Amino acid sequence: MSVVRWDAERVRTRSGELGDLLADTVAGGASVGFLAPLDRAEAAAWWRRRAEQVAAGRLAVWAALDGTDRVTGTVGLDLPDKPNSRHRAELVKLMVHRSARGQGLGRRLLATAEEAAASAGITLLHLDTETGSPAEHLYRTAGWTRAGTIPDYAADPSGVLRGTTLYYKRPGSPPG
Repeated sequence: MSVVRWDAERVRTRSGELGDLLADTVAGGASVGFLAPLDRAEAAAWWRRRAEQVAAGRLAVWAALDGTDRVTGTVGLDLPDKPNSRHRAELVKLMVHRSARGQGLGRRLLATAEEAAASAGITLLHLDTETGSPAEHLYRTAGWTRAGTIPDYAADPSGVLRGTTLYYKRPGSPPG
């Protein structure tokens, strides 16, 4: 399994595979901003639009590839363009295909993004995740600090409003 940072062209040309991952993630019940069922073509188009952000330097994307070069996971860092916020980034779209879960890939993707942020001089990361989701355990055990919860923040894939929990971490800080 390899984790590779992708440029805009790679995101664009492999948007179909990234779309398949996104559709699988939504079908598996993860709240990543979409309702089920998510059409694969719509998911691929969403990724093609992200390629523009990658090209502009506002989004960094890493893809996890299995031994057959199949996309099995992804993570991104959304980089603000305002002068007063260039020290921070938002961790976005940490996704692992259902067939690759339980093998530590989510933790590896998270660590990759954290290390890249630290190397780029980013001193603060933040994210939001569905309250009570399995992802919360990952973030807590990786040293992320819970900042609070917002009730009824977003609909889950089935359309039910759920709370979101906000987390932050200073890159380079140890877990726990």
